[in-house]
Amino acid sequence: MDRPLRILMVTTEWPRDSWGGTATFVQRQAEFLRAAGVVVDVFEFVAAKQPGNYLRAWREVRRRVRGAAYDVIHAQFGQSGLVALPKPLPLVVTFRGDDLEGELGDHSGRLTPLGRLLPWLSRYVARRADAVILVSEHLKRALGPRVAGRAHVIPSGLDFERFRPLPPGEARRRLDLSPDTPLVLFVGSPTLARKRYGLARAAVERLRQRVPAELVLGWSVPHREVPLYMSACDALVFTSLQEGSPNVVKEALACDLPVVSVAVGDVAERLAGVAGCELCGDDDPETIAAALERVLRRGGRVRGREAVAHLDERVLTQRVIDIYRGVVAGRAAVAAPAPARRDPPVAAGAVGE
Repeated sequence: MDRPLRILMVTTEWPRDSWGGTATFVQRQAEFLRAAGVVVDVFEFVAAKQPGNYLRAWREVRRRVRGAAYDVIHAQFGQSGLVALPKPLPLVVTFRGDDLEGELGDHSGRLTPLGRLLPWLSRYVARRADAVILVSEHLKRALGPRVAGRAHVIPSGLDFERFRPLPPGEARRRLDLSPDTPLVLFVGSPTLARKRYGLARAAVERLRQRVPAELVLGWSVPHREVPLYMSACDALVFTSLQEGSPNVVKEALACDLPVVSVAVGDVAERLAGVAGCELCGDDDPETIAAALERVLRRGGRVRGREAVAHLDERVLTQRVIDIYRGVVAGRAAVAAPAPARRDPPVAAGAVGE
């Protein structure tokens, strides 16, 4: 293919808040694909669990496909892939966690009826996609063996130019944080049950009985400022109930910030071999507090950046492009006419024998 690849990226999640929101990883992937020479048009729609919104999105996808020479539709999240079926073009779907594991209620932290339906719909989409991308190996369990065997595991990548260690003193001054107090960072919505901010707060309350630490909430701040928080603080505490491949853990490691986390998503894989980080054996506040105490008393940063160097978004972008090229080539091979049949030559004098 001589011309650049043209991709229609379809997503129900996109940074819509004034401070950026939580879907910056989708935006980042689109930006890095463009930097690599891929033409990416993004169609983002608000699903809000409303069938009518999906129907309107389905119509818009078809309108866009008719009006432009796209090579691939790339759906972010399983539910986004619904609006690309039946597929008019090769379809790549990235599954990111709750689309395969089930969506938890914002307030209850338990599976909702619609949350139970979502994995079924996602598996339906996955069986019809030309290629499936998972952000974590453990998500294969939710796909079933037929689809899991052909799935590509590509975590959300990191922008190492943005997420890098900064002088802690400078970061604290810029954020107007105490210059001396040990600081524990929590990044996530304090009202979203899945993030379990209450558990993090309870752990730090127990920690404060031994160490004069403070909990810093990194929420509703522009994504570009998150590295400042990670450089200013002494540890990240991560307590989510369910995750695919949590970006905040990888971003903290890119900033060499020690991480204390419950075992969720692919965190165990990310922290493996990183001295100074702790993976908790359970989600008891005292267990988390004890791990935080060990990390704070040890002090200093960790060698996290080298542990996640392979997650450079530029490197992972090339893997995604290879998948695009593969599905385009596969579609072309299916569409190519079969070679004309040739009868074997007849030897001279053989006619009538």
